Amino acid sequence: MKAVILAAGKGTRLRPLTDDKPKVLVEVDDKPLIEYAFDSLVDIGAEELVVVVGYLKEQIIERYGDAYRDVPITYTHQREQLGLAHAILQAEPHVDDDFMLMLGDNVFCGNLDAVTRRQREERTDAAFLVEEVPYGEASRYGVLDTNDYGEVVEVIEKPDDPPSNLVMTGFYTFSPAIFHACHLVQPSDRGEYELPDAIDLLIKSGRTVDAIRLDGWRIDVGYPEDRDRAAERLAE
Repeated sequence: MKAVILAAGKGTRLRPLTDDKPKVLVEVDDKPLIEYAFDSLVDIGAEELVVVVGYLKEQIIERYGDAYRDVPITYTHQREQLGLAHAILQAEPHVDDDFMLMLGDNVFCGNLDAVTRRQREERTDAAFLVEEVPYGEASRYGVLDTNDYGEVVEVIEKPDDPPSNLVMTGFYTFSPAIFHACHLVQPSDRGEYELPDAIDLLIKSGRTVDAIRLDGWRIDVGYPEDRDRAAERLAE
């Protein structure tokens, strides 16, 4: 299974750390963020790394070249940062089967392989890790609304009034159906093409979408203090 890594962002909330480097090259415990993504994906069997680059892309390409730990790398350019659904579409020419997706600014320690097993065994159209966060933080993420049976009935991107505190993390598997959904997504109020909106389209069209609880931890490194938290967790 190929793995797509989203690494095009500017990381404006991480300034001044990102004034002269892309967000995914910010180091946590002396290691660039993107290498945590690469290592996690290679460890669970990624056959190729498709890296979506953008801001200061040359630094990423020059640093990693055409392979990481003997796994080939393909680069594709997101010229404008117009949201995660738009970023995924940049990988479409390079992916023709089920694939993994990881946000390049997340550090994971958990059951990623449970998601890939679900994809292989059940042939879902989307599977992803979810976790509970404090209600006050839920509006930072894609939030899940579930029915009385625990089934996902809706995914909402950064809602002002979250229906739950169950949120998507930065690791997913998809069938190629996600590309069609991403093409159908309309810009949000933020002017971006949101990945949760694409997943919501899959749900509403009757596609198989599975949410798997994170067994472990992950940190979305969006602010300088998140980098410190990630270093502390890794040290533990």
